[in-house]
This record gives sequence, C-alpha cells and structure tokens, in this order.
Amino acid sequence: MAVPSLLTIAVILAGIWLLNFIFPINLWITAQFTGVKINLFDLVFMRFRKVPPGLIVRSMIIAHKAGIEHISTNQMETHYLANGNLEAVIKALIVADKANLDLTFKQATAIDLAGRNVLEAVQVSVTPYVVIVPAITGVSVDGIQLVAVARVTVRSNIQRLVGGAGEETIKARVGQGIISRIGTARHYAEVLESPESISKQVLANGLDSGTAFDILSIDIADLDVGENIGAALQIDQAAADLNIAKAKAEEKRAMAVALEQEMVARTQEAKAKVIQAEAEIPAALSAAFRVGQLYGKRNSE
Repeated sequence: MAVPSLLTIAVILAGIWLLNFIFPINLWITAQFTGVKINLFDLVFMRFRKVPPGLIVRSMIIAHKAGIEHISTNQMETHYLANGNLEAVIKALIVADKANLDLTFKQATAIDLAGRNVLEAVQVSVTPYVVIVPAITGVSVDGIQLVAVARVTVRSNIQRLVGGAGEETIKARVGQGIISRIGTARHYAEVLESPESISKQVLANGLDSGTAFDILSIDIADLDVGENIGAALQIDQAAADLNIAKAKAEEKRAMAVALEQEMVARTQEAKAKVIQAEAEIPAALSAAFRVGQLYGKRNSE
C-alpha cells in the first residue's frame, strides 16, 4: 500500500507542477494585483512561442509603475524574439520619460537591435560626458610644431543613434580641426596666446553632423611647443645641398683624374711609338746595306 501511495503523490505533484508551468497562475495573480491587465491564456501561449512569461510580466509591471502604458505584450514579445534586450529597453524608456526626452518604444528597440547599449545612450543623453582626444600635432606657418590635447564634451542625440557615427569620428574630426587651425596661424605665438580660437573655429565647422552625438564644448586641455620643423627642414635642405655640391665636386674631380689618366696614356702611347720607330731604324739600315742601296748611293757620289 505504501508504494502505490508514494507513486500517486509523485504523479499528483508532477501534475501540479506541469499545470503550474503551463498555466502560470502565480504570474497572472501578481500582474492583477499590480494593476497590469493581462490574459492568463496569453501567458500560456507565450510558453508555446518560447517567450518567458516571467520576463514579459516583470517588464509590464515596471513600465506600469513608471507610468508607461502604451506598450503591449505583443510588442515586447516581438522584441524578445528578435534577440533584443527587453529589460534594457524598458529601463531606457523610464529614464527618458523622467528626463522628458522624446523616445518611443519603436526608437528604443531600433537602437537596441542596432547593437548599441540603449540604456547607456539615454543616460549619456541626460548626463553629458567627456571624450579625450589624444595629442594632436600641427605645424604653424613659421614652422613651429604645436602639440594639443583636447577634451570634447558630448551628449547622445537620440534621433541620430541609429546610423550615426561614433566617438572615433568625433575624435578624428576634432583632430582635423585642430591641425587646420594651427596650420593657418602665421606665428605659433598666436595660438599660444589664444587657444580658445581653436575651440571656436572647430565648433564653427559643425563636426557633430552625421554623428550620434551633439558636441557641447571643446576645451584645449594642454598646448605644448614641439620641434622647430622649419629650421629642421632648412638644415636638412642645407645638408642635401651640401651633399649635392660634394657629389658634383667629386664628379668633376673624377673627370679630371680620368682626363689626366687619358693624357698619360696618350703620352705613353706616343713614347711607345717613338721607341718603336727608333727600334726600327737599325733594322732599316741593315736592310739597306743588304740590298746595296746605301753603298750604291755612295759610289754614285
């Protein structure tokens, strides 16, 4: 009798667990007591759609308590099935609502599915933060190198988060603006005396266009004098000119040596011909004696 009783109890408990799993009554009761109107059968069908009812109910309760009533369970399920971070979206909507930011559920889900942290983006939009631009080196017209470090205060632009460029674009554009401003200064002292001129010119160029941020301010945190590029270039040019002059002088010397050697060779060749001619005289005399030309000439005389 004991074994069948234990088996019966186990079957009953398993049935209760299965019934509670299929019909999440506890979640439905929780939702009803918090003022969230949701159908029990909707929770049941979520199981078959592989959507966790607990996540949907918790999200609905949080949104309801925060005064956000325009989100339906179908919208939440759709975002979850699209591999979105539903909890981050709900929290971002709450932060945006408290900060009076115009952010809809559709925009929030689009930002989330685009791969951005929607909650962090909304927080940055509420509380601006500083982007540090690494040391940027520019050269003024007089050839003096200046090294500037900038701090850019930005905040997220909710409307441009999807498709907008990120922080690296901001850094690159600010760096380009700093180089351009330094490059137009006729004397490096102009920039040292008024570093705010860099900020004004860079801000006037609308560098945040097409990015996911609004630039609030650009501050030059540090400005140092580097090398005298103009003097270094002049020294390098003088060294290059000296090397060219040395090369030309060496070329002329080599040509002179070659000409001298050629003259020596010609002189030696002429001497060789004279020696050869002198060596041929006895042979010519000997030949004349043999044929009697020299003797006959004497008899005739």
